[in-house]
Amino acid sequence: VLSGMLGSMVCGIILDKTHQYKMTTFIVYVFSFIGMIMYTFTFRFESIWIVYVTSAALGFFMTGYLPLGFEFAAEITYPESEGTSSGLLNASAQIFGILCTMLGEWMFRVTDDRILNSCLAGVLLLGSIMTMMIKPDYRRQAAIHAEKCANV
Repeated sequence: VLSGMLGSMVCGIILDKTHQYKMTTFIVYVFSFIGMIMYTFTFRFESIWIVYVTSAALGFFMTGYLPLGFEFAAEITYPESEGTSSGLLNASAQIFGILCTMLGEWMFRVTDDRILNSCLAGVLLLGSIMTMMIKPDYRRQAAIHAEKCANV
């Protein structure tokens, strides 16, 4: 939880400094995928601190992704309100979370936890690929820039 809070702040600061929405989102998505792979295969180590470190890394990047996703969505759906894009993201995340939880519960009963975590890592990889296919049309930034130019 603490590393996730830190991840949200750090990722938000990086995004504020760079305004590279797509690339920042993609990089954090890839690190979430890597963190999930690390967690999958270090979970059975005898040393609990290794599990804590990989869990912290996974939490840092997966929770750090949240503000990036909301900002990226607001950026590419402008001039629609941020409330609309964030509401749709929240609703779809809840539905997807429920489905993944139900599927994960079933898979955990019939298979190994490494297979389940590998499937979740596959979902993260798919999300990374889909993120790279999004056209970086930064409409909100363009509108802000045009407004600044018009006021000069």
